[in-house]
Formats: sequence, C-alpha cells, structure tokens
Amino acid sequence: MAMKEIGKFTLHNGGGFVARGEVAYLDDNGEKHLSGNTGDILLGQTKDVDPDRLGVPDGSIVSLYVFVVWGTDNEARQSFIYKKGSKVTANYTITGTTLNNTLGLVSVE
Repeated sequence: MAMKEIGKFTLHNGGGFVARGEVAYLDDNGEKHLSGNTGDILLGQTKDVDPDRLGVPDGSIVSLYVFVVWGTDNEARQSFIYKKGSKVTANYTITGTTLNNTLGLVSVE
C-alpha cells in the first residue's frame, strides 16, 4: 500500500501541558532530522504544523513530533510523504500529562 501524501499536520492540545509541534523527516541519506517548531500550543488550542514553514524538503517522509515542555516528547507512529501545496491534512490530538501523554491520529482529510 502506498504512503499517503499530505501538505500539513494539525495538532490539538488536550493535555495539561505546553506542547510544540515539529516534523520528524528523513533526508536523502535516510537520516532522521527534526524541524523547527510551531511555538507554544496551550491547552485547548489547535495549530497547524506546516512542514514548508518549518524547512522540511518537499517529498520527504514525515511524521508529527510533539515536544512536550518539561515532559516526555511523543512521535506519531504514522508516516506520510510531504507534498508541498497539498490540501490534505493529518489531524492529531495529544492528551494526558507531561510524563504520560498519548498522541493520536484523528483523521487524514
């Protein structure tokens, strides 16, 4: 089955902590990198995590990475191909506490 192409992620913070959305991606040599971040996403907020704005190369294999301030970071288990300009969005929510959080895929649309 082919990997889905997406243009961006969204992250909803349903947890009792401050989160920052990042993109984990593979370069041409298969090495994993982390992009810059979205800035603080507070409890109840949803923000775009746009690979283009965070310096991710078009065509990269990407997954959502969440930096949890003063806590345990979390990386999505799903991977996608980043296609600049695509209207398809992978929507995620993170819940829990700083040290025990869960990142879940809500939809891809």
